[in-house]
Amino acid sequence: MAASSSFWLYWNWEDMCGPGGLTLWSVGTHDIGICFQELCLQVPVFILMATISAYYCGRQTHWIVRSRRQLQILGLRAIATVLMAVATVARICTAIALSPGSLQPVDYLLAAVEGVTWLVHLGFILALRHRLGVSLRGPFSIRIVWALNFALSAISVHSHILLLQSIPMPDLFRFIYISSGFSIADLVLQCVYMITLFPSERSWDVGRYEGFDQHFHNSESQSLLGSPRLGTYSRFREERDPLYLGTAMENAPFCSKLLFHWVTPLMEKGAKKKLENSEDLYDLPVNLTPAYLCSQLEMAMVMTSVTKKHYSDSDTAVNVNGITESEHEIPDVTWRRAESQKPVSLLRALHTCFGIQFYSIGVLKFMSDVTGFMGPLLLNKLVTFIETKSESLLEGYLYAAGLCAVTLIVALCDAHFNFFMQEVGLKIRGALVTTIYRKTLTLSSIELSKFSIGEIVNFMSTDTDRIVNSCPSFHSFWSIPFQIGVSFYLLYTQVGLAFLAGATFTIILIPINKYIASKIGELSTKLMLQKDGRVKVMAEILRGIRVIKFHVWEDHFVDKIGKLRELELKYLRGRKYLDALCVYFWATTPVLISIFTFVTYVLLGNKLTAATVFTSIALLNMLIGPLNAFPWVLNGLTEAWVSLKRIQRLLELYDMDLENYYTALPEDNSELVVFIKNGFFSYRSTEKENQVSQTQTLEEESQDVQAPTKFMLTNITITVTKGQFIGVMGAVGTGKSSLLSALLAELNKESGIIALSDLDKGFGFVTQQPWLQRGTIRENILFGKSFEHNKYKSIIEACCLVDDFNMLPDGDITSIGDGGVTLSGGQKARVALARAVYQDKNIYFLDDIMSAVDVNVARHIFHKCINGLLRTKTRFLCTHHIQYLLCADHILVMENGRITQQGKPTAILSDYDDYLSPSEFDIGDSSYSHKENAKIIRSDTDTASSTDSILEEEEREEGSVHMNVYLSYLRAIGYLLSGAILLSILLMQSSRNITDWWLSYWVNHDSVNVHNETNTSLFSVEALMNSSEGSVSYYLTVYAVFAVLNSVFTLFRAFLFAYGGIHAATDVHKQMLKTIIKATVTFFDVSPLGRILNRFSSDTYTVDDSLPFIMNILLAQFSGLLGTIIIMVYGLPWMILVLAPLVPVYHWLQELYRLTSRELKRLSSVTLSPVYNHFSETLLGLPTIRSLRAVPRFKRKNEENLEANQKCQYASQAAGRWLGLRLQFIGVAMVTGIGVIAMLQHQFNVADPGLIGLAISYALAVTGLLSAVVNAFTETEKEMIAVERVCQYIDQIELENSREIIAPPYAWPSQGVVTFTDVVLRYREHLAPSLKGVSFTTRPAEKIGVVGRTGAGKSSLFMALFRLTELSAGEILIDTVNIAHIGLTSLRSRFAIIPQEPFLFCGTVGENIDPLDEYRDAELLGALQRCHLSNAINRLGGLGAQVGHGGHNLSVGQRQLLCLVRAVLHNAKILCIDEATANVDAETDRHIQRTLRTSFQKSTVITIAHRVCTVMDSDRVLVMGDGEVLEFDCPDVLLQNKESYFYKLAHKDFH
Repeated sequence: MAASSSFWLYWNWEDMCGPGGLTLWSVGTHDIGICFQELCLQVPVFILMATISAYYCGRQTHWIVRSRRQLQILGLRAIATVLMAVATVARICTAIALSPGSLQPVDYLLAAVEGVTWLVHLGFILALRHRLGVSLRGPFSIRIVWALNFALSAISVHSHILLLQSIPMPDLFRFIYISSGFSIADLVLQCVYMITLFPSERSWDVGRYEGFDQHFHNSESQSLLGSPRLGTYSRFREERDPLYLGTAMENAPFCSKLLFHWVTPLMEKGAKKKLENSEDLYDLPVNLTPAYLCSQLEMAMVMTSVTKKHYSDSDTAVNVNGITESEHEIPDVTWRRAESQKPVSLLRALHTCFGIQFYSIGVLKFMSDVTGFMGPLLLNKLVTFIETKSESLLEGYLYAAGLCAVTLIVALCDAHFNFFMQEVGLKIRGALVTTIYRKTLTLSSIELSKFSIGEIVNFMSTDTDRIVNSCPSFHSFWSIPFQIGVSFYLLYTQVGLAFLAGATFTIILIPINKYIASKIGELSTKLMLQKDGRVKVMAEILRGIRVIKFHVWEDHFVDKIGKLRELELKYLRGRKYLDALCVYFWATTPVLISIFTFVTYVLLGNKLTAATVFTSIALLNMLIGPLNAFPWVLNGLTEAWVSLKRIQRLLELYDMDLENYYTALPEDNSELVVFIKNGFFSYRSTEKENQVSQTQTLEEESQDVQAPTKFMLTNITITVTKGQFIGVMGAVGTGKSSLLSALLAELNKESGIIALSDLDKGFGFVTQQPWLQRGTIRENILFGKSFEHNKYKSIIEACCLVDDFNMLPDGDITSIGDGGVTLSGGQKARVALARAVYQDKNIYFLDDIMSAVDVNVARHIFHKCINGLLRTKTRFLCTHHIQYLLCADHILVMENGRITQQGKPTAILSDYDDYLSPSEFDIGDSSYSHKENAKIIRSDTDTASSTDSILEEEEREEGSVHMNVYLSYLRAIGYLLSGAILLSILLMQSSRNITDWWLSYWVNHDSVNVHNETNTSLFSVEALMNSSEGSVSYYLTVYAVFAVLNSVFTLFRAFLFAYGGIHAATDVHKQMLKTIIKATVTFFDVSPLGRILNRFSSDTYTVDDSLPFIMNILLAQFSGLLGTIIIMVYGLPWMILVLAPLVPVYHWLQELYRLTSRELKRLSSVTLSPVYNHFSETLLGLPTIRSLRAVPRFKRKNEENLEANQKCQYASQAAGRWLGLRLQFIGVAMVTGIGVIAMLQHQFNVADPGLIGLAISYALAVTGLLSAVVNAFTETEKEMIAVERVCQYIDQIELENSREIIAPPYAWPSQGVVTFTDVVLRYREHLAPSLKGVSFTTRPAEKIGVVGRTGAGKSSLFMALFRLTELSAGEILIDTVNIAHIGLTSLRSRFAIIPQEPFLFCGTVGENIDPLDEYRDAELLGALQRCHLSNAINRLGGLGAQVGHGGHNLSVGQRQLLCLVRAVLHNAKILCIDEATANVDAETDRHIQRTLRTSFQKSTVITIAHRVCTVMDSDRVLVMGDGEVLEFDCPDVLLQNKESYFYKLAHKDFH
C-alpha cells in the first residue's frame, strides 16, 4: 500500500504507524484510523495549543487581583493540567513495562508533544492568576483550541472502545487495553478542566491595575498647566476620548459595512462595561437625526395640505412660534389658515419622505426568498447523489459547496434587509414623535383637551411603535404569497398531486387564521382604549396623591384602577387565548401537512425515498413560517392603519391660527398695545363641533333634559396704551382668567376684533396655578436665557426670593421636582413671576399671583416688582385683593363673562378712600430681610456638593439581570404552573423530533426490505404486496400516533403559557399599584411623574404582552435548537467535529452580545423616560411656553431627548444585526460541515441517505434557529428589565408606616384637642428641618389661625398632623392619644382638610364631591348651596355634569370651593384649612367664613391664611417663622403688643 502511495513523499508509514500504515478510515471498525487521529489531528492541535499558551504566558498586560475563590478554581485547573501531563508519561512507561514492542514512533511523538503542551499550558494557567484580563477562561483563542482538544479526546475514547470490541490482534490486546484506560482518564481530567471554565468573571469583584506603559504614557503626556481631563492641548473630541466611537458607518469600507464589522468597537466597549450613557454610543448620521426627519415630514405634509397661494398670501404673517414666515424657514407642519386647510394625509407624507428607500429594500427580500429555495433543491440533488451513487464525486462536492453558497447569500441578504428595514423604522419613529410633539405645541388648550395626556403619550409610544413594526409586514405582505406559490410548485415537482392534500389543509387554515387575526385586532383596539383610560386615571392619581392620602381615598382609587384593569385584562385574556390558538396552529401545521402529504403520496401508489421525503420536509419547513405569519402580517398592517388614523386625528385638529385671530394694530398709533372691540370668545373649538353640539342640544331639549351651557366671554371691548396698569376684578367664575386666555389666543374667537403689539416677542404670563419645570430654581427663572448677575439679583430681590434662597439647602440651584412640588405655593408663584420678569417682555399678564403669598410678600412684590421693575411695561393683573388695584390706570369689572364696568379706580371703587392708608407707600418697616448671603446665588460648581436626590437620573441596574428578577416573575406565574409549562414544551419538542425520525426510519427500512426481496421468485409477488401493505399501514399508524401526541402536547403548551402570562401580568400590576399607593410622599417628591407613569404604561405593557410573547418564542426556539442538534448528531455522529469548535464561538458571540445589548436596553429605557417626562411637562405648561415664545427651545429639547433615545435604539439594532450575521455564519459552517461529512461517508460507502437527509433538512433550519435563540434570549432579558424596573418599585420603595399599635377610642376625637410637643419634621434626611421643636396645645373646638411668611412651615404642620411625613423627633397628641400609635386610615379619616392646591379628577361633580358615595344627592346639593357654588354647578349641568381633566372647565376659585364642599359634608371634629380662600374674592371669602363658623361650631378648625382679616375672628393665632412658633395667643392680645410679630404683620396688610 505504501509502494503505491508515491504521493506521500517516499515515507514508509508502516514504520511510523505500525501494521496497516496511515489510514484515514478503518474498514474493520468503521472509524477514523488511530494513527491518522494522533498524527494528523491531535499533534497539530497540541502544537497550536502550546504555541498560543506560550505567547500568552509571556504577555505582561492586564494585571489583576483575583479573589480567593477564583485562585482556588485556577488551582484546580492547574492540578488537572499537571495530572494530564503525568498521565502522558505514565501511559508510555506502562506500555513499555507491560507490552514491550507494541509502541510505534507516532506514540512517542504524540506523548512528547502532549507532555510539553500541558507543561507550557500550566505556565499559562499560572500567568492567568495575576494577569491576562478579568476572564477566568482566558483568551478566546485558547478556548477554541481546548474545545478542539476535548472533542478529539472524546473521539479517541470512542475509537479505542471500538478497537477493544473488534480485537484485531491478540498480542495487541494488552496495549489497547492500557491505551483505552489512559484515554478515559484523560477525558475525565478534560471534564474537570471544563468544569473550571463555567464560572464567569462577573461572579466576583476583582481589582484591576493599569499597565505600566500606559501609566507612564499618561503621566508624561500630562500638561503642567492644562486640565488632566483634556490632556496637553485642547484637541478634538476624538483625540481626547479614545473610546469615542464617532458617527455610525462614517468612512467605513464596503467590506466592513457588508459584514457589520463597523459595529465591533461598540460590542467591545459594551463588553468592557463602558456604556454608561447615550454619549458613549455612535452618533447618528444626519439623515437619522430627529430634527432632519421632522423637517422632511413637515415639508411633505405641508405640500399635501397647503396650496402655493397660501405661502404667497402669508409672507409676513406671524406664526405661533413667534417667527415670521418671511424668514423663509421650513414652514411649521401644522401652521395654516383654517379656511385653506385641507385634510392632512399622514400616509402620503410618509410615502413621500421614505418611500424610495422603503420600496428599494424589497429587492434584498426578493433575493433572499429566491436564493432560499435553492437549499431544498440542492438537498434533493445531494441525497439523490448519495442514494443512486451514479454521479462523479466532483458533482457531490459541488452540491455541498452550493449548499454553503446558498446559505451564505441568504444570510447576507436577510441581515441587510432587516438592518435597512429597522433603519427606515427608526426614521419613521423619529419623524412621527417629533411631529406629534410639535403639533401639540401649536394646538390651543381647547383643541388639546379632546385628548388626555395618556392618549397623547400613547400616540408617541404604542401607536408609533405599531406603525414602525408594520414596515417589515408590508414586504412580508407580497413576499409571503410569493414564497407559498413557489413552495407549492416545488412540492408538486417532488410529490406530484399529493401536495394538494397539504395545500388544501393550508387553504382551510388561511380563513381560520384570518378570522383569528381579525378578532385579535379588534381585541387589541379595545385593549388600547382600556389602557388609555387606565393610564389617564393613573396620571390623575399621581398628580393628586397628596389629596388622596389626606382624604383616605387610596382604596377607592385602587378599586377604580382595579376595575379598569379588569376590563383591560378581559381583552388581554381573549387576545392571549387567541394567540395561543395561533401558536398551536403554528407548531402543529408542519406535522399535519407532512402527514396529509406523505399519506396521500403513499396511498397513490408511490414509494417514499430519502430525497423526496427530506426535500419535501425542507420545503414544508420553509412554507410553515409564511403561512402562520400571514395572518399576523395582516393584523399588524391593520393595527398600524388604526394607529395611523389615531395620529391623523390629532394632526387634523385646527391649530392656533394667529393670522386670523389677531388683527394688525394701526400704524399711526404707536402707543396702542391692546385693542379689543366687540369680542366674543368661547371654549368651543371648531365649527363642526359647534354644529354637533347644537344638534345634541336640540335633541336634549326635545327630551326635556337640562343641557349645560358653555361659558363665553361676551361683547368685550378694551383699549390699552403702552405702560398702563390694568386691573381685572370680579367674583369667582366671572371670567377673569378667561379674559387673559382670550388675549393669549387660548380661546376660540367667535367674532370681534382683537389686536396686540409685540406678537413676535411674546408676553410675560404668570398663571394662577404656577407651572414650573423639573430642574433647579435658577434654570426655571432663566428659562433658556443667559445668566446676567445684576439683572438676576435685582429680579429675585423684587420677587422677594432672597430669604427663601437663604433657607434652601443649595440656594437658587436647589433642585425642584415636577411642577415644583418641593416648594410651597407662595414660592412657586414667586419663581414663576421671576421667570416672567427675567424674560423682559413689553406686556405682562398676571393671574392672581397675590393669593398664594402672605401680606408682607404681596406688598413687597407689588411695589418692588409690579410697580417697580415693571413700571414701564403694560400690565394686566387679575386679583381679588382690591387694595392692589388702587394704583391701576384702568380697572375692568367682570361678571358672567362680561365687562360690566371699566374706568379709573376712583370711579369704579366706591369706597376708594377707605382702602388708602399711609402704610401703602411705606415698606420701610417690612420684616422682609435683604441679608447678603453666599447661598443666595450659587455658582454652578457648587452643585457638586449637593446631595439632593430630586434631579438624580433614573436608577439603572448594571450587569446581567439578577436571578431574583426571574424568580419574581416565576412566582407571579406560579411554580407549579411554570413546571407544567416546561414539561409540555419538552414533550412537544420530543414528539416533533421523533415524528421526523420515524420518517427517516420508514424510508431506510422500506428501501432495505425492497432491496432484500428483489431476487425472490415470481410466485412470491403476492406475498410481497401483502407484506408491503402491512408494512405501510404499520408505518402510517405509528406516524399518525406520534403526530397526534405532538398536537396534544402543543395545545397544552400554548394555553398553559397564555394562562401563565395573564396570571403574572395580573399579579405584578396589582403588587406595583398597591406599593405606589402606599408609598411615602417623599417618593413622589423626588420621582418625576413621567418616570412613575412609565412603569404603569410602557413597562406594564411589556409584562402584559411583550414579555410572555418573546419568552414563549425563546422556549420554543431553544427546545427546537436542542432537538435539531440532537437529530443532527444522531444522523451524523462525526458532526461533533464541526460542533466542537463552533460551541465556544457561539458562546463567545452570545456572551458579547448579551453584555452589550443589556446595557443598550437599559439605556433605551432610561433615555425614554425624559422623552415622556418632557412631553408631560410641556402639555401642562403650554400657555406659558407659547406666551413666552419658548416653543423653538422646547422643540430642540424634545429633539435632544429623542435623539439620545434614538441613538440607543440604533445601536441596539446594529448590535442585533452584528450578532445575527455571525450566527448565520455558524449555520453556514454547520451546513458546509454536514455536506462534507456526508460526502466523506459516501466516499467510504458508509452513508445512510435517510439520516443524511434528515440531518441536512434540519441543518438548513439551524441557521435561523441559532440566531433566533440568541435574539429571543437577549430580547427576553431585555424585556425582563421591565420586570426588574417594576420589582425596584415593589421591593425598594419606602412605604408609609401604617402599623396600628392601638385602636382609636370610641368616638375619638371627642374634644379635638391638638398637642404638639417638641415636633421636629424634615422631608428628607439631608434637608434642614421644616419644623424645629414646635410645641403648642389647642383647646376643645377652638378656632386657630396660622400665619407667617411663605416658607415658615405652616403647611408642614398639616403634613405632620396627617403623618404624610413621619416626625424626626417629638410627638403629636389628639385628645391625649399619640397619633403615631394610630393606624393611618383611622387617623386621617377622623380629620377633614381643604388643601392649598385643589384636586379634581375626571368624572361627575357628584363623584368629585363624594367619591365614596356616602351621602344622598340632597345632602350634596345642600352642601353646594352652603358653599355658594350651586349656581355655578347648575350652569355646568348639575351633579351629573362632567368635570374636565384637572377641573379645567372650572375656575381655580370654584375648584377650591368644591374642596370646601367635601369638608362640609365630612363635618369632622378637626378641620384643617390650607389657604382655602386664597383664590376667591373678598365677598365669597366672607360667605365661606360664615359657612365655616356655622358648620364647624363644635370642631377644632386650624386655618392657614395669607389674609390677616381671615384669622382676626379666630380664638387664637399661631405665628410661625422659620419652622418655629413665634407667638400663640388671642389676636386681640397680640395686637395690643406693638412689638409682637402679629401686630407688625397685621399693620402691613392693607385695610
